[in-house]
Amino acid sequence: MAKSKQTYEEIRQKRVEENKKRMEELNLTKLSQSLLSKPSPVKKAKPRTFRPAAALTPVRRSTRVSDRPTVSYKELPVETLERTRRSYSYRRRGFGVYASSDARAYAIDKAEQIQSRLGADFPSFLKPMVQSHVSGCFWLGLPVYFCKSHLPLSDEMMTLEDENGDEFQTKYLAQKTGLSGGWRGFSIDHELVDGDALVFQLVSPTRFKVYIARAYDSEDNENKEDMEEDNEGKKNIDNDKNSDSKHLDGIAKRTRASRK
Repeated sequence: MAKSKQTYEEIRQKRVEENKKRMEELNLTKLSQSLLSKPSPVKKAKPRTFRPAAALTPVRRSTRVSDRPTVSYKELPVETLERTRRSYSYRRRGFGVYASSDARAYAIDKAEQIQSRLGADFPSFLKPMVQSHVSGCFWLGLPVYFCKSHLPLSDEMMTLEDENGDEFQTKYLAQKTGLSGGWRGFSIDHELVDGDALVFQLVSPTRFKVYIARAYDSEDNENKEDMEEDNEGKKNIDNDKNSDSKHLDGIAKRTRASRK
């Protein structure tokens, strides 16, 4: 093993010497040293040339527009439009409170009377209000049969006109058959609450005339509800008194029986 290893070292040393001689014959060592000593040339940057502003103006070649002024492509800053926000207050009686069955029936009956007076010249439908229509998400779903028969098949901006002639723009979503954007402003501006009933009359393909039947617009109706609440409270008090008297009578009977 030592003899073969020594033979390999001798062969390797011979190859190294032969390579050195070949490099000297080809003069490679001097060439490498000369390349390292020479500095690398520095590239000079070309100066930037700017075209004059007149060169950006398009040349008019047609005689039909030669007498017209040149078009200016200068970008002007866009002025941002300030969005006016309405301030709403929820002071109306009944906001955030679930209407009673009597109040709902009162509003629906009044809305049916309004709808009967409109006639059949334009299609209409009645829509009772619930909490999701007048608070929270403010989403108003419309009757599917009415949407399929009379309303556009794609999303469209609908105009809601109240009884005073005021107009409100709302977004109608055809796939969901309901009013989304803009309905919140109409609902809050008209102080709609749970229990109210609305009559929608389609006077044009994208315009509703809206009539509102209030669930709390009658003082008699409000007083009637207050009287019902008072009567219920009195009944509860009387029931409590009767139960207490029965309980005391039972105790007295047991005490008399124990004394005997």
